[in-house]
Amino acid sequence: MDREKYLETLRGAGKLDYEIYLNTEALLACQKPPQELCNPDELMFMIVHQIEELWMKLMATTLMDIDDEMRARRSFKVMTLFRRVNICQEMMRTQLTLLETMSPKDYQEIRLLLGNGSGQESPGFRVLLKMPADLWVTFTDVYLENGAKTLEQIYDSEYAHDDAYMIAECLAEFDEQFQKFRADHMQLIYRSIGVDASSLKGRPVEILRSGTRQKFFPDLWQVRADMTDRWGSSYGKTRKKLDTKNGETDA
Repeated sequence: MDREKYLETLRGAGKLDYEIYLNTEALLACQKPPQELCNPDELMFMIVHQIEELWMKLMATTLMDIDDEMRARRSFKVMTLFRRVNICQEMMRTQLTLLETMSPKDYQEIRLLLGNGSGQESPGFRVLLKMPADLWVTFTDVYLENGAKTLEQIYDSEYAHDDAYMIAECLAEFDEQFQKFRADHMQLIYRSIGVDASSLKGRPVEILRSGTRQKFFPDLWQVRADMTDRWGSSYGKTRKKLDTKNGETDA
């Protein structure tokens, strides 16, 4: 196989319309040339993380649009845009599995080149951690009518499956998908460097697990717990078993 011939084409000369529009010459130059890779898997490592940054950029800009659309209470548009964001998150999780094809030794060779860098330094990740607070302010201003309505009303006592409920569920879905991504990333870290290792900044890897328990919108999860307590108050802490013969409960 004439490797150099194929690699030359992969560089993207930037002469064809497709190459010009997508700026493929610059895009494909964002990875190290083959002769500078510490091992063949380093190219995959770089591409996966660069693509993750692009997905997060799309997510962040879409969340800005979502905030604008919520302010205008264009709820159908908001739901469509949240679907886009959540598809991006699913793509990010799927892409992480590519890194499972890299052996721990190959990763150790790559890791020597990372300085004390961390995924926590990702510009997209840092922005996405901050944006939910702004989204929540907009949601409460518009859909909770500046405090005139409550989540309890939307979810239970005045439940109508209306746009306020649907947008609340969009926020919950975004929250859930992001936490799934963080959990999958945590598992990938375990697979790559182990459970008891330290990060490149010298912190125990296990400290990073606290982030997987963080909720962007804790009120949306608490309202479910509160509903369960209210609805369950009729039977106390523990329910009696059903009598399968006559449908009555045991004494």
